[in-house]
Amino acid sequence: MSKRVAVIDLGSNSARMAIFERTSRFGFFILREYKVKVRLGEGAYDKGGFLQNEAMDNVLYAFSEFKYFLSIYKVGKVLCTGTSALRDAPNSNLFINRVKKELGLNLRVISGDMEAFYGGIAALNLLSPLDEATTIDIGGGSTELAKIKNGKIVDIISLNIGTVRLKELFFDKGDMEGALKFTQDIIANIPSHFISKDIIAIGGSLRAISGAIMQLQNHPIRLVHNFTYKYSDYSNLINKIATDKEFDLKTISIKKDRFDTIKQGAMIFSLVVKKLEAKMIYTSGVGIREGVFLTNLLRPNLKSKELIKMPQEHKISFPKGFNPSLRSIQDRFAKRDNSITTKYVKALFEILHPLHEINGYLDELIIASKLYNTGRSIGFYSENAHSGYLVKNALNYGYTHQQKALIAAIIEYQGKSINSLGEFENLLPDIMVVRWLSFLLGLASALSLSPNISFEFASNTLYIKGAKNFFMLKNEIKKLIKPAIFAISFE
Repeated sequence: MSKRVAVIDLGSNSARMAIFERTSRFGFFILREYKVKVRLGEGAYDKGGFLQNEAMDNVLYAFSEFKYFLSIYKVGKVLCTGTSALRDAPNSNLFINRVKKELGLNLRVISGDMEAFYGGIAALNLLSPLDEATTIDIGGGSTELAKIKNGKIVDIISLNIGTVRLKELFFDKGDMEGALKFTQDIIANIPSHFISKDIIAIGGSLRAISGAIMQLQNHPIRLVHNFTYKYSDYSNLINKIATDKEFDLKTISIKKDRFDTIKQGAMIFSLVVKKLEAKMIYTSGVGIREGVFLTNLLRPNLKSKELIKMPQEHKISFPKGFNPSLRSIQDRFAKRDNSITTKYVKALFEILHPLHEINGYLDELIIASKLYNTGRSIGFYSENAHSGYLVKNALNYGYTHQQKALIAAIIEYQGKSINSLGEFENLLPDIMVVRWLSFLLGLASALSLSPNISFEFASNTLYIKGAKNFFMLKNEIKKLIKPAIFAISFE
């Protein structure tokens, strides 16, 4: 597989392109992302689905600009997909041939089921794990759902209801009642087994709503991916967005480019959530583009015909215990092997448990031990702060915001006196937990100068064996702020 792969997703409202860069076999990150509001579906829903010339021209202009960036970044492979507007259009083949002839891009139309499948695959692999959930991906022309259970997609459905479709058929004509009835009638077709207390929200409209809620909360992590909220806390706000003509979207930080379709998205969302009896919303910053990329990365020999026939039968996942964001950060920024630090941090956590009495958080401590010095690639001075920044802004896949905040705090506070947790306080455990975890990392990283150390804890003393003659090591340990009164002895 090429080192750089681009996925172009052409929807009814926007054309998007993501450029993925692989850092190892399965490690990757998004190098660049582009979005252009092309409105391919504009004017089509009221005219038998036929794509209009101006809309098609807009897409070709956008794709030609995408090709410019493909050249700049030397992208080796391009996967180009089209969704609802192309599925519906009687003249879609004419447009696809134009794209091929004028730009050399192979535009593949995917079914609604495949669109649901790709969104589900992205959520399964790149969100923090959920035992059971239903994805909702609201696009311009359609809405897709995937039911997830025990790490698999067990069912998928595509509904012919989307933001641009609702806008043109009803909102532009001032027919709110018609829009409501149309949406309710379609949503009534969702089978009952899609009901779930946990909903994964995919798509631009739902990310915009989550972004607004984050602003209202003054949420300290800025990336919307994996942001979670209780639906009942914001149901009134979402209903207000959907139905109140006088509501000023600027007051809740909805981006200007979402003004014309956010109401339709909110209407669809509120009615689907009610139908599915959902309680918690998990925001996904990933969707069809990531799903297409992951399928190509993890199951490159799986033919499209096999997926289209029965996509839910195919499990597409990373090797057990593998995280692509963690691997990617290590590939790009780690200047040394931290396995000794990780070994010591596990041993110290266990042997000092009678003192710290912390149950849980060992996983976060281990991840911190793998990434604590990655900031050195940015600069030696303030390397802990740089490492924490990388965690908060690049450890995107598979970790909750609470986990990211804790891993970053463990790294940033190691060796320091902690009197306040600052803006991240609401995402972090008790301050004593953070003090202990950061101390354990600081102690393990200092001891990593020697590969043959063992530990014993007795009579309120931590005995460190195998480091007696390491002057620099002992000097570093003396600088650490111990979170409890106990002795350290070198033997």
